[in-house]
Amino acid sequence: MQNEILWLVMLLANFLLIILAYRIFGKWGLIIWIPISVIVANIQVIQTVELFGLVATLGNIVYASSFLVTDILSENYGKEEAKKAVWIGFFSLISMTLLMNLSLFFIPLEGDEFAGLAHKATSTIFSLMPRIAIASLAAYLLSQRHDIWAYHFWRKHFPKDSQIWIRNNLSTFVSQFIDSTVFVLIAFWGVFETAVMWEIFISTYFLKFIVAAADTPFVYWGKRIFKKEKFYLD
Repeated sequence: MQNEILWLVMLLANFLLIILAYRIFGKWGLIIWIPISVIVANIQVIQTVELFGLVATLGNIVYASSFLVTDILSENYGKEEAKKAVWIGFFSLISMTLLMNLSLFFIPLEGDEFAGLAHKATSTIFSLMPRIAIASLAAYLLSQRHDIWAYHFWRKHFPKDSQIWIRNNLSTFVSQFIDSTVFVLIAFWGVFETAVMWEIFISTYFLKFIVAAADTPFVYWGKRIFKKEKFYLD
């Protein structure tokens, strides 16, 4: 159960760090979390573990937490601010991929064993696999844009503060499904057998589903922070 306990600890840590960033830096604390989440997720994703009897990659939590951020931004500041955060994340992902792959062309210092090991490790983490990169970018952009649209769609139908949980979950569950589907199809179609692809999809979506369900209290927490901030400004 060690992996499962650590996974739950990491889940809570992600949510609390988001709230802490919001409390300290306000709206920009939330926006800053988006590039943090996509960069960290793309580093953690190379580590494969077993969770709840399923084979999964790390990175699902921190990546899925970006949907919590866009939902809080949508709820408190509107659609345009949430869209801005998504595009900042998209730009940061492209920038990281480009800059880290350029660094791999450098030749490590000859005779320096540590430099050679560092270069190999960096190459393992950041070496560009075009298909994976395209899958990641496409899944991120489509799912995040849908999440913002869906949140405001459901907000029109369930506008009360007490109904935040409805619009949050309805938008995020579908967005996570889109994200997992797009990524798995682009990244692994023709690479693995259908049964293996299905297992990857199930494990990925299952874990993201848990994150999406668990983040609901933190959307309400974000709403309370916003109301207090607005009260003091008024």
